[in-house]
Amino acid sequence: MKYFRLIWKNAWRKKIRTSLTILSVFVAFLLYSLLSAIGYAFKGGIDVADAERLIVIDKITLINPLPVSYQNRIAATDGVASVTHASWFGGYYQEPQNQFGQFPVDPESYFAMYPEFNMPEEQLDAWKRNRTGMVVGQELADAYGWKVGDRVPIQATIWTRKDGSRTWEFDLEGIFSTDDPRGSTALMLFHYDYFDEARAFGQGTVGWYILRVTGGADPVQVAKAIDSQFANSPSETKTSTEAAFAKSFMEQFGNIAMIVTLILGAVFFTLLLVSGNTMSQSVRERISELAVLKTLGFGDRSVLGIVLSESILIMLIGGLLGLGLGWIIVQGIARQFAAFLPGVFLSPAAIVIGITLMVGAGILAGMFPAVKAMRLSIIDALARA
Repeated sequence: MKYFRLIWKNAWRKKIRTSLTILSVFVAFLLYSLLSAIGYAFKGGIDVADAERLIVIDKITLINPLPVSYQNRIAATDGVASVTHASWFGGYYQEPQNQFGQFPVDPESYFAMYPEFNMPEEQLDAWKRNRTGMVVGQELADAYGWKVGDRVPIQATIWTRKDGSRTWEFDLEGIFSTDDPRGSTALMLFHYDYFDEARAFGQGTVGWYILRVTGGADPVQVAKAIDSQFANSPSETKTSTEAAFAKSFMEQFGNIAMIVTLILGAVFFTLLLVSGNTMSQSVRERISELAVLKTLGFGDRSVLGIVLSESILIMLIGGLLGLGLGWIIVQGIARQFAAFLPGVFLSPAAIVIGITLMVGAGILAGMFPAVKAMRLSIIDALARA
């Protein structure tokens, strides 16, 4: 662009004002990148048609447990290769803020369902033999400095013991990692049998079932077959993908998708007001300069383009910085929350949409002052100088 140097100089004529405007754009697109990544997790992977693993939960709400007797019936369904189950424990370590995923499971079938989890065979065998044993992911072990052989107390927030105690103590028998670069190991697993026997209520129930579809089977038909078995029963089921399950889990806290949309709408509306005010002030301060440009032969379209380009440039600087930092943060979020919300990812489509929004916001913010500058009369402008 032959006028780039002029546009750059004009954009930075008031360095503090421009810096503050760029900062507001930076924050807006940082929020955009984070919320888009979370929104992608809710939307992505929900289609049952391409799923290999399916989740079976209560049809009404995830909070309602399912009978443990359902496992054999699900396993006998055509197209189901294997089944396991898990439940939400909901405890914390030492302090209430130290919360992470804790799941009572069947060791054999759970690790068979998730072959991406890797743990030394001797540790897995030791865990299977110890009813009060637990295994944790490498991230969790690193976070709390745990090592194999430690005795770890977990404070329950839901599941009290039969003796009225809320303290559950476990022997750390193993530490596992994952082959999935986007997976998380910030979770703890322990024996369902021990949990079911020791808890004060809810015996004979599980939180949800996880099943693997047989190769060549239609996941849609498998899901329908499972749900039809339990239709009109006291505990009807809803079978969906892991991503849809994670969405239902998170939506217990509210309509996340609506919240994301409202926040982004408010952020970009405010951004347009701030950047539009900046460009209007900039044009008002340069009335005489714009008149001189027109006197030197710059046409109306050239003046319009220069002012709009300044607005777009400011948006691009702040927006690209915000997207860049957001991408870095999303990588950390994806690993930390993969156990609860898999698929957190800043997609290429979101990046393209973000850049389009930067250009569009720059045009909208700069359009009014740019048109004003284009229609500026040389005589009137010089008279006001």
